[in-house]
Amino acid sequence: MTRAAGSRADRQEPVDFAPFTEVAPLRSASARSYSRRQTRPIRVGRVPVGGNAPITVQSMTKTDTRNVQATVDQIWALEAAGCEIVRVAVPDADAAAAIGGIRSQIRIPLVVDIHFDYRLALQCLEAGVDCLRINPGNIGATWRVQEVTRAAAERTVPIRIGVNAGSLEKHLLQRFGEPTPEALVESALFHIRILEELNYPEMKVSLKSSDPRMMIEAYRLLADKVPYPFHLGVTEAGTAFTGAIKSAVGIGTLLAEGIGDTIRVSLTEDPTEEIRAGFEILKALGLRKRGLNVIACPSCGRVEIDLVGLTKQVERRLEALNIQRTLNVAVMGCAVNGPGEARGADIGIAGGHGVGILIKKGRIVRKVKESELADVLVEEIQQLANQSAED
Repeated sequence: MTRAAGSRADRQEPVDFAPFTEVAPLRSASARSYSRRQTRPIRVGRVPVGGNAPITVQSMTKTDTRNVQATVDQIWALEAAGCEIVRVAVPDADAAAAIGGIRSQIRIPLVVDIHFDYRLALQCLEAGVDCLRINPGNIGATWRVQEVTRAAAERTVPIRIGVNAGSLEKHLLQRFGEPTPEALVESALFHIRILEELNYPEMKVSLKSSDPRMMIEAYRLLADKVPYPFHLGVTEAGTAFTGAIKSAVGIGTLLAEGIGDTIRVSLTEDPTEEIRAGFEILKALGLRKRGLNVIACPSCGRVEIDLVGLTKQVERRLEALNIQRTLNVAVMGCAVNGPGEARGADIGIAGGHGVGILIKKGRIVRKVKESELADVLVEEIQQLANQSAED
């Protein structure tokens, strides 16, 4: 790694960590004030949504639903990644016919995505699905929505009213000229009233757009008008990098305001990456504690180790271990801010030239050779995880 002339590396001076042996822990995020929008709770299969239930992370399969085995395999992979509710596309009668075979082989709740043909929803209800997602913009006449709702009510299957900026009703597009937050809200309210008139409040609502600003404003407008849970998402967000950023902006903004009960990060990527991104958003806001939260120094001119390589190695090895215990892990690069910034972590390392330190709960445990930092950190985390399992 290239270092500036005259740096500590050139002088070969030892790193002195002594001043950082006493560091007070930070107040946890959970101790800070947070007010969540109160919503009417529903159940999607065995998973509660809304009310005081944890904010759930969802995804959608990317297989051909008619291929039962491929779809089941992907759902099992999603569950292993932490997915709590999964949705599948049902574009035709053959896909609807496959739903029973899929449902019988999975454990997490199954949502079916219905467009255009209301009869597919009826067929899927017969197959035992846990939730319906219907798009008001293309499901058709009001009587069709009513028929689906009555069939869902017979089985107490909730309905997700899924409004999308890309498929708004024609009369709304004519009235507003283009998709707008107000148009999304009006579409949702019309179909919410249909369910209310049928005395069926078992619903959640989504107002999705590929524009984070539009979806943020739409959810804000609807939040005070209805008591139902919201499913948040930035639709068609993009690839892993850009899609995660758009989703973090849109979903994260609303969650920080207390709006949202379940989320999906829509990525043009392996769906397990959607789960990973979803939990990272929730963990960043202190709304869910699940698995390892890696805090890493961005690196600067003071850094005297290959911090980028070290962080990637640690993250890769920890990901392979699939540790589910909630732990904050810090990987820091120097003695200036490293120990201080790691004080809120459960465990961490801070590196210098040729030597680093192992930190637990804001206290320095011991010095470690630079070449052994990754091994020591991973071993210590495994020990903590094993202790939790034994407890």
